[in-house]
Amino acid sequence: AAARAGAGPCPNRCPWQVTAEQLRARGNALFQAGDHGAALATYTEALSLSDAVSERAVLHRNRAACYLKLEDYTKAEADATKAIEADGRDVKALFRRSQALQQLGRLDQAVSDLQRCVSLEPKNKAFHEALRALGSSMHEKMKAMCCTDSKVEQMFQILLDLDEKDADKKQKAAQNLIVLAREEAGAEKIFQSDGVRLLMQLLDTAKADLMLAALRTLVGLCSGHRSRTMAILEELGAPRLAAVLGVEHEQVSLAACNLLHVMFDSLKEGLQKDFRGKQDAVVLDSSKDLKLLIKHLLELLVLEGASAHGRDNALNLLIKVVPRKSPKETNNSLSLWVIDQGLKKILEVGSTVCGSSGSLPVTENSRMSASVLLSKLYEDLKCDAERENFHHLCEDYVRSWFEGHELPGKLRAIQTVSCLLQGPSDAGNRVLELEGIMDSVLSLCASVCEAHQLVAVEALIHAADKAKRASFITANGVNLLKEIYKHSERDSIRIRALVGLCKLGSAGGTDFSMKQFAEGSTMKLAKQCRKWLCNEAIDAGTRRWAVEGLAYLTFDADVKEEFVEDKAAMQAMFSLAKSEDRSVLYAVASTLVNCTNSYDHEEPDPQMLELAKYAKQHIPEQHPKDKPEFVRRRVRKLLTAGVVSALACMVKNENPALTNSCRELISRVFLALVEEAEDRGSVVAQGGGKALIPLSLEGTEVGQTKAAQALAKITITFNPEMAFPGERIYEVVRPLVSLLHLQRTALENFEGLMALTNLAGISERLRQKILKERAVPMIEGFMFEEHELIRLAATECMCNMAMSKEVQEMFLAEGSDRLKLIVLYSGEEDEKLRRAASGTLAMLTALHPPICKRIPQVTVHWLEILQGLLLSPSAELQHRGAVVVMNMMAAAREVAEQLIASEMLEILSVLAKDKDKP
Repeated sequence: AAARAGAGPCPNRCPWQVTAEQLRARGNALFQAGDHGAALATYTEALSLSDAVSERAVLHRNRAACYLKLEDYTKAEADATKAIEADGRDVKALFRRSQALQQLGRLDQAVSDLQRCVSLEPKNKAFHEALRALGSSMHEKMKAMCCTDSKVEQMFQILLDLDEKDADKKQKAAQNLIVLAREEAGAEKIFQSDGVRLLMQLLDTAKADLMLAALRTLVGLCSGHRSRTMAILEELGAPRLAAVLGVEHEQVSLAACNLLHVMFDSLKEGLQKDFRGKQDAVVLDSSKDLKLLIKHLLELLVLEGASAHGRDNALNLLIKVVPRKSPKETNNSLSLWVIDQGLKKILEVGSTVCGSSGSLPVTENSRMSASVLLSKLYEDLKCDAERENFHHLCEDYVRSWFEGHELPGKLRAIQTVSCLLQGPSDAGNRVLELEGIMDSVLSLCASVCEAHQLVAVEALIHAADKAKRASFITANGVNLLKEIYKHSERDSIRIRALVGLCKLGSAGGTDFSMKQFAEGSTMKLAKQCRKWLCNEAIDAGTRRWAVEGLAYLTFDADVKEEFVEDKAAMQAMFSLAKSEDRSVLYAVASTLVNCTNSYDHEEPDPQMLELAKYAKQHIPEQHPKDKPEFVRRRVRKLLTAGVVSALACMVKNENPALTNSCRELISRVFLALVEEAEDRGSVVAQGGGKALIPLSLEGTEVGQTKAAQALAKITITFNPEMAFPGERIYEVVRPLVSLLHLQRTALENFEGLMALTNLAGISERLRQKILKERAVPMIEGFMFEEHELIRLAATECMCNMAMSKEVQEMFLAEGSDRLKLIVLYSGEEDEKLRRAASGTLAMLTALHPPICKRIPQVTVHWLEILQGLLLSPSAELQHRGAVVVMNMMAAAREVAEQLIASEMLEILSVLAKDKDKP
């Protein structure tokens, strides 16, 4: 469909018979049509077929134009340079290189190229104008640099003056320094003025406010600038940065974490702001610096003097910078290096038993962060050999503690098992099967020491998650957990035992016919969970386990119904979700997914059901209270209780506990909350629209799609400018375009098209954003869709997109059937489709008169279709038809003559007298 819409009939020839010249002509047509990505690919293919120096130069010049449009200025400069090497008088290539150099910040070289253009074509006004504008820009930059010199010196003098007692003056100087570093001119000036040494002196003062100023200024210096980052790292040294990260002052540690993250990004990406002279810069190898920084972060994890939050920040950084961002990246060497050098150090944090002698200082989030990091590293492995190495290292570590260290060692080993079960569960299951581990867990569950019992019961709970172990634990652990629950005097132990029972009791999932416990037992467990959840006298870390229990028990629809009736329990859970203990996020999200039934469930095939009955296979049954009317009522009660603000808070605070699977669960809940149109305003008012944007851009593919669909539903029924105020509305475009991909469902395609239609009708800037996301070819493809609603939505979307000049030009592209399709659709029987197509035609003929001349050429039925619009019983269709005819009459004499030679004048005369249709 897209091929039919976008290009004309291809010549009947084999691919190897296409010449470079033909490919270049095809690339030119694609470029003119605004499809710069496809044009680039075509020029690249032509280059592979061409040997002629002059032809290759033209192709490189054309590719430079594509790269400029695609905003890849480094490649634009490289291609333009190749064209200039072939022909030094090629003014187009010189001009394009000057544009690229200007964007890369190399203004002196850009001026040199423009001066050459002017000398070659002195009468070209465009070159003169560009040179004048660039000269003005350089003057402003020089002026800013001169003005900055004295400011930098003055600010450092104030900050480093020990006799200066004016705190406000110091604070203002620090703030000015930070602001200055955010601008490229200011950052370069600070760097060139011995600023790094002076910032190092501020760090060495050990005063929190001065350290924060230094760290935040360094962030500005390093942002997007690899060469400067490498120089700063050389001067400061990785040990000093790691030491600052491990300080007790929480804000200073966080600022150091932010600086290190920026440094990692700059070292990894090597962005375009690198300073270069006239010659190409020397290629900088930053891999050694990366590994040096990571080595010190790993050492910080086991450093006794490091603070607990410093340790957390180090784990968070490793999670962000070590694993590959996408499976499409082939190089996982950094993860392999970290596993070899630091896996045991990460396990040291994960195996920490709070309160035991010699244990590392940790927060309530540290072990969860260690589990997430281990999980990310394990997921980043590509083959069985790499995974086997990971398993061996984990097993060796557990054995080293379990054998020969008496009870403290056994506790560390069991804590390690818990950490692995919460992270890479395959590795957790492997170590759980080591000789003696499970027996020790069961025996320690009966310990009289609360700390020992906590470790063992938690390990038993995490083991019960895994179906592989559930049958063993049901046989061996249920009675033990019941005994602990009934007879333990400590709430902290009882609540964990309860969660273990909850997990085992919910093994049947949503299947109503599979009950693990006796009738009523699940409800009793849920009631006790809600009671503990609402008891504020119990610490938050213990109450978190009550949410864990509900996450499993809410598979049962009776438990869901009771939970949404208990407003106090819902409020208590939402408060925990907003607290600093982020390890509760997954349990909260799971509970809400269960309550809203937002997991995937397909209707079984009736024939397969009959076969299953015949074969006496188990058939899952739906609980009567999981029917749509019950789900809708539960959603309303959650909305009333403030679920949206809790979800928004969960998304807002970046944390390792907010894993991709957790994001997916939250996206599912949001999609369920906006299912009914009347609820969408409430979701937006509580911050749901803002929270959905990051969910739609990061996470699992399923999670991103669910969030994008929720955004589409909001955009369809709610004013987008109110739902996504300011710049936020432009962030919504990419998620909506992602719904147009062919692997999405028909409903997702349809809702994506409708939402984009609304956005395209708002402003030219939004239409440009949609064009930049390459949505137009996909919209065209859907105009050929068999499903009438999708075809209609695509045509309506194209109608609004037709207000953009680039789209209007596409309808005149050589060999394109776009205009023909719109004219033919204006004569279809489906009135809604006719309305959308004729509206597009009216828009195109009004905004781009050359289209009027083309209409008679695209189909012999054009007059018949226009007359059909004018004679339609629908006033809207008549109005659209009249606008098209009026535009065509005004556009060209030959077109007007063809119209008047037909029966058009009589039809118009009749319509002009109709007083009912002014």
